[in-house]
Amino acid sequence: MTQRLFNRVALVTGGSRGIGAAIVRRLASEGASVAFTYSASENQALDLVSEVQVTGGNAFAIRADSAIAEAIQGANTLSRFGRLDILVNNAGILLRGTVDDFDLADFDRMVAINIKEVFVATQAALPHLQAGARIITTGSIAADRAGFPGASVYSMTKGAVAALTRGLARDLGPRGITVNAVQPGPTETDMNSSNEVHDMLKPLMALGGMGKDHEVASLVAYLAGPESSFVTGACLNADGGYLA
Repeated sequence: MTQRLFNRVALVTGGSRGIGAAIVRRLASEGASVAFTYSASENQALDLVSEVQVTGGNAFAIRADSAIAEAIQGANTLSRFGRLDILVNNAGILLRGTVDDFDLADFDRMVAINIKEVFVATQAALPHLQAGARIITTGSIAADRAGFPGASVYSMTKGAVAALTRGLARDLGPRGITVNAVQPGPTETDMNSSNEVHDMLKPLMALGGMGKDHEVASLVAYLAGPESSFVTGACLNADGGYLA
């Protein structure tokens, strides 16, 4: 792996497992020092730090509940690494339910983590970001296609992420900071872990199979690197042709 991100510092929210952990591994493998937040998966977070360090990388775990604004505001890389160059807003949850029985507490929690956290983390990071910095958010193709009953609130949150990405790109472009989103399609993660879900989704894929977390991470790494300097305000799909 090339060291395209050598001497760069990244913060990944929700980085202890799934796509977040794959992003941490990929950015570290390309030379970045990576801090990441976790909420409850402490053992997984510490195991990931050890894994990155064994392979010669540099990682640091920060406990912070993505639903709590103050916790996200306090999660920073400065005490450990002294700077911040790349923010990856990856934290997200998926709670399903049709409109007639969707619990309002679940609604509020999904909005807090999937939308508000992106804004709060970006706002907190901005004083430390210089020209050439990158902000990348993990969205979803659900922003463009709900796909099945019970996904309306989740789709709403990811549609908001796409709109926020475009607006932030306009706000921060004059500062030389790019803002983009990666929109995974059906991917093998904790959110889509059952064989029943896999069997339902695979026929809908142009490539005939679910995505892998490292494939999503590779697109994040591209947006974090020097080759993407002219890409901003984009929502890039990694969906195996689900939307084709």
